[in-house]
Amino acid sequence: MTYFDDIYELAVDNYGIITSAEARELEISDKEMNSLTKRGRLTRRGHGVDKLARYVPTPNDAYAEAVALVGPKANLFGESVLDMLGLAPTNPARVFVATPVRMRKKLPEHIVVVKANDNVNHYEGIRSQNLVDAVLACKRTMMPERLVEATNEASKQGFISKTQKDELLEMLER
Repeated sequence: MTYFDDIYELAVDNYGIITSAEARELEISDKEMNSLTKRGRLTRRGHGVDKLARYVPTPNDAYAEAVALVGPKANLFGESVLDMLGLAPTNPARVFVATPVRMRKKLPEHIVVVKANDNVNHYEGIRSQNLVDAVLACKRTMMPERLVEATNEASKQGFISKTQKDELLEMLER
């Protein structure tokens, strides 16, 4: 197998994305990554983040890419978690990403970085804020009716238990 095959196997399960740290774990040098970019096999998305050039896009690509661009400890946050899971309509022009570390790198304007260190789950294979915490984080920015709908839908889809649903609805009423 070639080193591109190794990259492909990892990236295809991660929305076409591979980070330079993941490539180093596969023992692929930065020089080889740059060579693949120059040959058009990879597309540079940001510092240390590349994407397969031939990859069928999915609705969650923007979320996975935003989390990868922010860094290894980053996770999807608040409204973006609800939007990705189809629980509530939000502003699709922005992707909220949380990280416990200070951010100094330049990111695309559509990525809004929040300093937070929350409970993290993986939804759709993307590091994300725990759904209960995500709903509560939206209390100041979303209408309460939408959050109640999102909570009920999350319970229906099995993202939260009935007990969590009841507790969350109670917290939203306060």
